[in-house]
Amino acid sequence: MAHYYYGRKILESEGWTFTGAVIDGRRGLATVFSDIPVQMCHFHQVQIVRRYLTSRPKTLSGRELLNIIYTLRYADEHTFTLRLEHWHRQWNDYIKEKTLVAGTKHWYYTHKEVRKAYMSIKRNLPYLFTYQKYPELHIPNTTNSLDGSFAQLKGKLRAHSGLTKERRFKVISELLKGKN
Repeated sequence: MAHYYYGRKILESEGWTFTGAVIDGRRGLATVFSDIPVQMCHFHQVQIVRRYLTSRPKTLSGRELLNIIYTLRYADEHTFTLRLEHWHRQWNDYIKEKTLVAGTKHWYYTHKEVRKAYMSIKRNLPYLFTYQKYPELHIPNTTNSLDGSFAQLKGKLRAHSGLTKERRFKVISELLKGKN
């Protein structure tokens, strides 16, 4: 996270002002922007849940949780939170089930992937509806526009794949200056 913190400080020293941030779910990133509104990218949150559950969960609990996360882009905070709380009340004992490792005192959560998916949503819930709380800031709910810019930048850099690190930095700087 230190790189993000110092990157922000450098940009601010050059006159940039941050009014909000859209993050991709990297742990600790929200703390770098703790003084401004932070929005968790909906696309990345759905992908995190799908990574844990797969796109076709075998368990009913997984299918129901996946259906809830798929409503994220259409829901408001109150409705989404109610759905998640209802799911948790129904499946709380299930995600707490433990399996003992034979012959040891060790254990693991039996349904760890469903548990991880739920915990990810729960951990990021405070950041999932920031864009609705601050409509005047026009915070997007995804990083799509930024990801598109990076894709273009990467494409231009691929054409110059043999650049040294210093030259690469100069090219990136010039390309970013041209966008402003």
